[in-house]
Amino acid sequence: MEKLIEKMLTGDKRSCARLITKVENDEDEARQIIKKIHKYTGNARVIGITGPPGAGKSTLTDKLVRLLLNEGKKVAIIAVDPTSPYSGGSILGDRIRMQDLALEANVFIRSLGTRGYLGGLSRSTKDVVKVLDAYGADYIFIETVGVGQSEVDIIKTADTILMVMVPGLGDDIQSIKAGIMEIGDIFAINKADLFGAERTATEINMMLDLGQNIERRPPVKLVCAREKQGINELLDELKGHIKYLEDTGKLRERRYRNTKVEILEMIEEHLRRIVIGYTDKDDKLDIRVNEILDKDKNIYQVIDEFLSVINK
Repeated sequence: MEKLIEKMLTGDKRSCARLITKVENDEDEARQIIKKIHKYTGNARVIGITGPPGAGKSTLTDKLVRLLLNEGKKVAIIAVDPTSPYSGGSILGDRIRMQDLALEANVFIRSLGTRGYLGGLSRSTKDVVKVLDAYGADYIFIETVGVGQSEVDIIKTADTILMVMVPGLGDDIQSIKAGIMEIGDIFAINKADLFGAERTATEINMMLDLGQNIERRPPVKLVCAREKQGINELLDELKGHIKYLEDTGKLRERRYRNTKVEILEMIEEHLRRIVIGYTDKDDKLDIRVNEILDKDKNIYQVIDEFLSVINK
């Protein structure tokens, strides 16, 4: 592992890929890797790209990355896909849509399956971001599995959230706004050559006007990724948001909040495993459930019993 880390820190793409595989598949190895690379992280700018399925997130990512490559930047892309219930692999395979990019020396692309994890990301996404950060990526793009009422975990990981929408969503905008409209730092209406693009932009602007306590109003940009229209302006908006975060100290605030949440979630997961390990022994959980139903115990007595194992 030590040699892999050393080679990865010098920019070796294959070593980076092998470390990411270890992080994905072995929690104990992931711990050791993150401990050793932590001091090399914190330099990359992490951009989350989310939006409804079919919005053209992969195509838009492709065009943004190409512009950054022209500037001499080193870019990583994490494409989070739904997991196949049969093979365990990712279904959509966004790397297929970015085959040409994969050949670029300064691009690293990795697809991660959600493996049943809710929230729009993979459980290992945050650790993979840290590996790519230490690898030397200037920008890390995270393309989420999709968006709805609950797939908002991207806000716990990214510095900047790009929300990609398309014309013709109609009532769908109304249905998803409660879950995700609040997290967007920049809105891009992709496929702007289609009928209804201006109307979609107007609807989003109206919703943003209703937002409370917005310190920096998210811009709404019309783009057409396939025709490369509006991509330069969109990249300028992304850079502008990053500069705003840096100049105001909000980048540290956002990362402070995200790190705090990550610590609490990891503690919660660790404690959960301890309790479940206890309840699985001798069918304790099944027995206690029946005792509750038979009124021999109440639910709080059972919870207190299970939580007591943490203090042992």
